[in-house]
Amino acid sequence: MTSRNTARSETDGLTQKQLFARLGRILFVIIVLAVGGWQLRSTTPEPSADGSLQLPSAGTSPAAIALSQLEVKGRAPKTGYKRELFSSGWGQLNGCDLRNYILARDMTNVTRVDTTCKVNTGTLNDPYTGNIIQFVRGAGTSDDVQIDHVVALSDAWQKGAQNLSAAERYSLANDPLELLAVDGGANQAKGDSDAASWLPSNKSYRCTYVARQIAVKTKYKLWVTRAEYDMMAKILTSCPAQPLP
Repeated sequence: MTSRNTARSETDGLTQKQLFARLGRILFVIIVLAVGGWQLRSTTPEPSADGSLQLPSAGTSPAAIALSQLEVKGRAPKTGYKRELFSSGWGQLNGCDLRNYILARDMTNVTRVDTTCKVNTGTLNDPYTGNIIQFVRGAGTSDDVQIDHVVALSDAWQKGAQNLSAAERYSLANDPLELLAVDGGANQAKGDSDAASWLPSNKSYRCTYVARQIAVKTKYKLWVTRAEYDMMAKILTSCPAQPLP
């Protein structure tokens, strides 16, 4: 009799330990879920009265105000995109092709090929890297300085440009506001990225860079994605007086 009671007590004790262990695990899961839910609520913007998400403020600078007025939505498909739908080669401005016009605008110590518009040499204080580049025209050196479309044309295509007329797309691709002489390697690294996925390594230029993108998108009625908006807003909070170029 005593041995049976002892065995039953040991069995009951083991069951209690298992029960407490199970309750402990359940309590742990509840705590984790509660903390995770709080973190999600603290980082996810609350919906406004109309059900849309509230966007973070970028400040009150001209660039920030312009950003707040851009439409925010997802990318359209890249289907049908071709560079030629914007411009086949460079346009002309003041009798010069846009590449040479921008080289002369953005560099110092510029020399020309004879009396033509073609830039032969110049010095670029590269805005993307902060490096000084000595430009020399030639088969192996011309690409050291490239002309960047500040809003990549394929990005523009996916954010409203496919709805523009052919004349408007041509204007966008050849607008001096949209064009910038930059380090060739940096331009290649940027590719067709927007501000959410690429920014200049030269941090002191980032405010000017996103402000210029905002100016282009404002002028041509292009939109931004939510991730793009968030990054632009974050950058502009560090420059509360940033003008819109």
